[in-house]
Formats: sequence, C-alpha cells, structure tokens
Amino acid sequence: MKKKIQVRVADKPKKKLTQNDRVIQYMRDFGSITTREAMLDLGCMRLASRIHELRRDGFPIGDKLESAKNRYGETVSYKRYFLKEEQSGSTV
Repeated sequence: MKKKIQVRVADKPKKKLTQNDRVIQYMRDFGSITTREAMLDLGCMRLASRIHELRRDGFPIGDKLESAKNRYGETVSYKRYFLKEEQSGSTV
C-alpha cells in the first residue's frame, strides 16, 4: 500500500511586493536609486511616477541632480532619489 504524501500549504500566502514597496526597500538597502537602477534591478520603467506616489503617501524622499557622460561622450543629467531620514542616519 502506498503512503499518502501530504503537502502543507502555508496559512497565508506571502503578499506580492508592489513596485513602490520594492523602490523603498531598494533605497533602504542601497541608500539611493536612479531611473537606470530601477529599470535594470527592479523592472520599474517609470521611477518618477513611483517617487511621486511615495511622496504623496508621506515618504520623505529627497533627490539630487547628477551628471555623467553617455556612450557618445555627451553630458547627460539624471536624478538620484534617496530617503531623507536614511541620509541623516536616523531610522524609521
């Protein structure tokens, strides 16, 4: 006679993280985020929209304008976003 194998299902499935959750966690883990990092690391194509929503929800997010050379040698500007309380060393 074969034994029955019982598969146990967790009581509550893990909540799927939203892009906003991922952006906040990324900034906490790495200190800041740029549009390029959001696209490559999180699959988030509209970081500025996520930042707008997070600010609207009360997250203290700062930004600074940075410049770099692109592959054609041209100077381009982009924003780097960060949690203000994380930059000052205090925690949530």
